[in-house]
Amino acid sequence: MTSAVPEEQEWVGREVLVFRIVLILKGLDGVLELVGGALLLIVRPSQIQGIAAFLTRTELQEDPRDFIANHVLSASHSLVHDAGLSLWGALYLLVHGLVKVVLVWAVLRDRLWAYPWMIGFLAVFIAYQGYAMVVHFTWGLLLLTLLDVVVVWLTVREYRRLRRQRAARERIVAA
Repeated sequence: MTSAVPEEQEWVGREVLVFRIVLILKGLDGVLELVGGALLLIVRPSQIQGIAAFLTRTELQEDPRDFIANHVLSASHSLVHDAGLSLWGALYLLVHGLVKVVLVWAVLRDRLWAYPWMIGFLAVFIAYQGYAMVVHFTWGLLLLTLLDVVVVWLTVREYRRLRRQRAARERIVAA
């Protein structure tokens, strides 16, 4: 007869592993956002449009209605015709990326103070992304928002687990 405790510990172990993998992916996403934000500050919008045209040319010759290629071109075209969009995009990516990298690093090191901050910042970005989708829906933003919702859910669960674990340790030490 098997005990429920080892099965529960196995489930918790898997959940922690999934949480850590998702956090690492979120951290890598943050690094990419930092790079993207820096590039938006350094590279002129007309250069970005030229690169986008070069990279999508072959695909659009094969399929002029290619969803991704057309959206890449449309986004690069928007940067050229809206000067403020490039700066806003750069600042958004830099702030979002920096916050993610710092908080992911702290959470991966089990710093309890970082968990509420991670939840709070992601909640703010989820709210903003929800507003942005109402104004102009994109599948990419929907996927990013859904990933953020999953990360918040996993972060809340892990935060509660760690707090219970630390409280149990403190009770043992106090006894």
